[in-house]
Amino acid sequence: MRKLLPLALLLLLAGLDACNRTPKPIDPTSPAAAKVQLGILRDSVTARWEQMIASDDDKVQATTRLLQELERQPGTNRPQLQQLTRANTKLPARRYDQQTMASSAAIDAYDAAQDSVLHLVYGIAQPAAGPVSAPAQQLTSDIQAADSEVVGFRLRYDRAAKQFNNYLALHQVALASLGGKYRKLQPLPLFELQQ
Repeated sequence: MRKLLPLALLLLLAGLDACNRTPKPIDPTSPAAAKVQLGILRDSVTARWEQMIASDDDKVQATTRLLQELERQPGTNRPQLQQLTRANTKLPARRYDQQTMASSAAIDAYDAAQDSVLHLVYGIAQPAAGPVSAPAQQLTSDIQAADSEVVGFRLRYDRAAKQFNNYLALHQVALASLGGKYRKLQPLPLFELQQ
């Protein structure tokens, strides 16, 4: 037993020493470093995109809830509300994605479709005369707040996409040497109009 104690202590110290080893640093000019950095930049772009789409999805859902709330109010035009509900439900399918947004017409078409739905919904939810329920007022405020954030989301996305595009342009040779998907990478489209 006495002989096992020093051996166990020695094994424990060796194990601790192995845990404290740090990995070799990556050469910042290497293709491996370019791959890691590009992954980080791509993750940033993806996070900005997902935040923007989640906000837009929330706006569409809030609009659906607002239309349901308006249907409960007396004197509402139910066929008009049902038509607006159908148009609102179709919006996510009409929305651009990270590739189709290369065409500013796709962005403009989606924005115009959503704006026309919201314009009509606001007219019903905020009539010139007559009371509106508190939930309808709150939902209208939530939708307007989300709508006012669209430009900010697009600016943050563009900022991240520009960093990705700039890095891609600067390190094209290193990334091409990795082969596969890295050889075929293209700059990401931006919301900002290109000149």
